Amino acid sequence: MSRRPPQTDPTPVLITTTDALAALCERLRQEPFVTVDTEFMRERTYWPELCVVQLGGAHDTAVVDAQAEGLDLLPLGALLADESVVKVFHAARQDVEIFLLRYGAVPKPMFDTQVAAMVAGFGDQASYDSLVRALAGASIDKAHRFSDWSARPLSAAQVAYAAADVTHLRRVYGALVERLESEGRVDWVKAEMAALDDPATYRTEPDEAWARLKPRTGNRRYLGMLRAAAAWREREAQRVNIPRQRLVRDETLLEIAASAPADAAELARARGISEGFARGKSGLALLAAIAEAAALPEDALPEAPRERHSGPPASPALVALLKVLLASKAEQHDVAPRLIANSEDLERLAAEPNPDVAALHGWRRVVFGEDAMALKSGKLALGVDGRKVRLIPAA
Repeated sequence: MSRRPPQTDPTPVLITTTDALAALCERLRQEPFVTVDTEFMRERTYWPELCVVQLGGAHDTAVVDAQAEGLDLLPLGALLADESVVKVFHAARQDVEIFLLRYGAVPKPMFDTQVAAMVAGFGDQASYDSLVRALAGASIDKAHRFSDWSARPLSAAQVAYAAADVTHLRRVYGALVERLESEGRVDWVKAEMAALDDPATYRTEPDEAWARLKPRTGNRRYLGMLRAAAAWREREAQRVNIPRQRLVRDETLLEIAASAPADAAELARARGISEGFARGKSGLALLAAIAEAAALPEDALPEAPRERHSGPPASPALVALLKVLLASKAEQHDVAPRLIANSEDLERLAAEPNPDVAALHGWRRVVFGEDAMALKSGKLALGVDGRKVRLIPAA
């Protein structure tokens, strides 16, 4: 993919004008990769408020003041869309959501060092701090981790802290790529990046928001009420730009769906709902959504989420054996166990003859899936050889 970056880092610069940003992005578009990070605020808003963008190249380290007066971020969009330049993030999801909202597309191509670290044996959700220590031989100054990045002017200490995120990331990326290439695992990372490349990963459809609340009932009328209430909350939170939990908490939404209030007085009885809210514009809109759901015919109501496996439950003993096998194979291949299979995968592997789970596809099948199927069919046994688990072919 690329060679290791030089060991000396460029002096960070603060970008506050469109011309300076355009010149920077034009230089970075000549490079094979650029490291990217953001600082944003979201505690008081539904939509993330972009405050700072950090960009790192071989000859440039820049902190872009995204809130500088008159600054147009269009040149940044062109850089992120340039498919000749790999965009390197750590734990990319929230950063990518911001860029998708602003530019209507995810950056391409992307490389997420947190995903790559799991493939390379650094454990589940390896922290940026731990990777910097292990692969860049440096430490992160955490003093400004909880800065108010929306306050202006940015201090010199804030600029230095923000810049460090993308300078260290260059070395982390280089070391990970070398390791992945030497172990033949570059394609493993590409397979894991598919979800991050999909814009649907970052979008919440209001009419599907109810499923996130994981209701423990099959009552379709109740689910219809919950779908209507959750969709109203999502749209209203987006409209007024406040966090959905600050608008109406999850537990209150579940209670409203169960009680199906018909008027403001009944709505105000729900925990966390004030009389003023119930009789105001938002409360009346919520009541209208509930009334509309109450009038739906049975066949228009949502189905209860179906259990993927409806047969006999999995044997706890077999699930335990599969967990041991997973731990052994993860240790053998030096890859995070959770990346190979999660608890639900193991339950389904134990309970179903040939479940459609990720562990039985692609590189996961080679690393774990084939042996898991052999174990459950009695063609493979587990033993102990000193301090390691050993696989024993059945006679």
